[in-house]
Amino acid sequence: MTIACDVLIQGGGGAGCSAALHLAQRGLRVVLLERGLVGGQASGVNYGGVRQQGRHPAELPIARRSRELWGRLKDLVGTDAEFSITGHLKLARNEAEEADLIAYLDVAKQHDLPLRMVGRNAIHREYPWLGPQVVAGSFAPEDGAANPRLLAPALANAARAAGADIREHHEVVAHAHDGARFHLRTAAGEAFTAPALLNMAGFWGGRVAEAFGEPVPIEALSPNMLVTEPVPYFIEPNLGVVGGNLYLRQIPRGNVIMGGGRGESDPSVPWSRPLPEISFRTMGLAVEVIPSLAGVQVIRSWTGIDGRMPDVIPVIGPSRTTPGLFHAFGFSGHGFQLGPAIGAIMAELVVDGRTDIPLEAFRVDRFKAPAA
Repeated sequence: MTIACDVLIQGGGGAGCSAALHLAQRGLRVVLLERGLVGGQASGVNYGGVRQQGRHPAELPIARRSRELWGRLKDLVGTDAEFSITGHLKLARNEAEEADLIAYLDVAKQHDLPLRMVGRNAIHREYPWLGPQVVAGSFAPEDGAANPRLLAPALANAARAAGADIREHHEVVAHAHDGARFHLRTAAGEAFTAPALLNMAGFWGGRVAEAFGEPVPIEALSPNMLVTEPVPYFIEPNLGVVGGNLYLRQIPRGNVIMGGGRGESDPSVPWSRPLPEISFRTMGLAVEVIPSLAGVQVIRSWTGIDGRMPDVIPVIGPSRTTPGLFHAFGFSGHGFQLGPAIGAIMAELVVDGRTDIPLEAFRVDRFKAPAA
């Protein structure tokens, strides 16, 4: 038997589950197929930063829209996913990095993103626990953090309540399009068909795009993550550094979550694990930035699988080969904050045929060599 619907979604991360919710709320019959558990890869194993600061300029309109959705997440899905507005403090450790922070102030201003530069004297007065290596910072007061393990399941539950059919452990192994409808088959032999398909499968989204004649140079990305034992709470802002080799935050119960570098993975299994040498390097960087973390015990490390694009921004928007196919994948390690808005944008593309968010920079064919 073939199950028919209005829209098929492949991928149950935060963005895919948000798309299912927004489409169901607009009265469409939606089936979402997830190879594992919703939020089981990049959406559920990331750092949890709800960050606008430091994004590529093309991503900022999406980030701004998503921040508005984060602000009313509890009304939307019944939980705030432990979202807290702590501010995001991006640190400079030398003059060149400080110049990068100053240059980004103009980008932020163009997108109405509030930022405050914190100079060399003020940075240590306001944050006395920072090490002497830190010379300046940029503070984004609207940013914060949330629990990544809660977001996708909450969106999925809300989507189900709105009428969407969310199917976990449904790995899609075959794709076809007959000119009017998409036909998907799972590893268990189940068949699904719809006139629209949303490719929101993370790293595996590259394979979906390739199946429809749109190969992209995507690679697996496995962020190396750590968490410490609880210590007295003192780090209020979500921290990042210019260059991105360390990001760090403390939750109110005291644990310090940090990341930097990459683990290893084999997406064909799928399988991933953090690497001890990368973890030790991240711990050293953390102690340089916050000396009082020396001696604090790390109690767990982990990773997952995301997709990374060469220009480190995702593929978002309509297919250039197949009507009814829409892509949103390859978020390159920073899609968690964007997820709620990506789902809303996908719903607009399907139902309205347009969105107010500029998507030209995210075209799936931007990596194609120009014709000779």
